[in-house]
Amino acid sequence: MAENTLEAPAVSQEVAALRTSPVGYLAQDMAAGSVSGERGVTLRELPFLTQIGLRVVPGSATAQVLESALGLSLPQRVGEVSGNETLSVLWQGPDEFLLVGPPDSVDAAPLAALLGDGEDALPGSVVELSGNRTTLELSGPSARSVLEKGCHFDLHPSVFGTGSAVSTAIGPVPVFLWKTEENTFRILPRASFADYMVHWLLDAMLEFAAAEVP
Repeated sequence: MAENTLEAPAVSQEVAALRTSPVGYLAQDMAAGSVSGERGVTLRELPFLTQIGLRVVPGSATAQVLESALGLSLPQRVGEVSGNETLSVLWQGPDEFLLVGPPDSVDAAPLAALLGDGEDALPGSVVELSGNRTTLELSGPSARSVLEKGCHFDLHPSVFGTGSAVSTAIGPVPVFLWKTEENTFRILPRASFADYMVHWLLDAMLEFAAAEVP
């Protein structure tokens, strides 16, 4: 877990009440479109997750500083996700990662300050990206089948196992796709595409509300 010095300042109830997630107004539609049973699939938003972009070369002095501060190791290869009980780091590129945690769990500013400034600064960057994307969670026995209607990546478990994350597209929408459990996927579209992504997923879920045709 992140050290206390990295914890984000507490958000007052007044400020928290003003927060609006990209698809919060679609919560009832997502609940209504979810299906239970053997062919079940559920869609919901996980709003306001902490998301911090890290640019750092693995194994470098910068990586050591960030790993020590966060209490975790950076992933080493494509699709890998590392982390601890609270935070996860998704591999985006050879020197690019996305730190994800509960809302307001890490403050990017003190984390960035660890790199120093001026001529003596360590190479790399730490950027607050929490408002850049929202997180949709698709779960249930039919979750993979829903995604396979438009995902550009092979979702077979032999290729995309639990604990993996990739940059791909679902329909026309670029997303990060993260498989957190056997039948649970987190979809991270940019905020401006979130509305479209929800409606695309709800449309793809429709067939599972009816009995399977023999």
